[in-house]
Amino acid sequence: MTFTGFNTKYPEYEVITPQTKLSFNVRSLNVQEEENLKGSLVTPMKVAEHLNKCLYDVITKKPDNIKDYDTFLKSLTLKDRDALLYGLYHITYEDIRNYMVKCGKCGKEHAVTVKASDTFNFTAYPGENILSQRILVKLPITKTVSAIVKQPSLFDEIIALKQYASRPGTSIEMVVATLIIEKFEEQRDELKEPVVYDDRGDIIDAYLSLAPKDKREIHAKYEEEFGKYSISLKMQSFCVACTNSEVIELDLVDNFFRSIYSA
Repeated sequence: MTFTGFNTKYPEYEVITPQTKLSFNVRSLNVQEEENLKGSLVTPMKVAEHLNKCLYDVITKKPDNIKDYDTFLKSLTLKDRDALLYGLYHITYEDIRNYMVKCGKCGKEHAVTVKASDTFNFTAYPGENILSQRILVKLPITKTVSAIVKQPSLFDEIIALKQYASRPGTSIEMVVATLIIEKFEEQRDELKEPVVYDDRGDIIDAYLSLAPKDKREIHAKYEEEFGKYSISLKMQSFCVACTNSEVIELDLVDNFFRSIYSA
């Protein structure tokens, strides 16, 4: 007899996204989806795209404004994706698991056993439509320049990675780090209007030319206005190698893929 599928009712989990405050239900992964995600690690540039598609495919209930995959990408932020990933992780794997953490003092990795739901922290954005908000950041060293900072969407990330992650001299990490910058504005004495750099390649090059203090100011303002509205998995850790005790934040993506490979 030809196999046509089991009548399986996968468990589901409701997720509220911290930045856009949307409600989704996600179901657990099946084996085929696990295998597909394993394959995505072969090409690091494609990890975000594969993860987005996987998350969209496991959604069983979504807001009315999410009509298709394209509107899903444009309506959610990177911090929102973390929340969906946590929901998928929680419903697919056991709540109590071994996690790999790195000691902040000696740098050695060690395993800890913890209940994931006990480490969960959620901070919601207090305003409306975070994706439309813009913050002007005046740079402390390059005083004639301001950065316009925003909260990037999943769509912003995918487009930037496709266009610039393989550009010589540019890393995936650098592309992601500069997603929060919509543009730079430079005020020149001889011009009434500022010179605007809004091409993504120019933004990356301009960012690389900044003084470290300018970079820190941009990311500090982003964290204050946008980044702190997210989920996190924090726990008390004790290092068996050096006896250091500290509060650490679990790397959700890293532990998610570890779980896939150990399943």
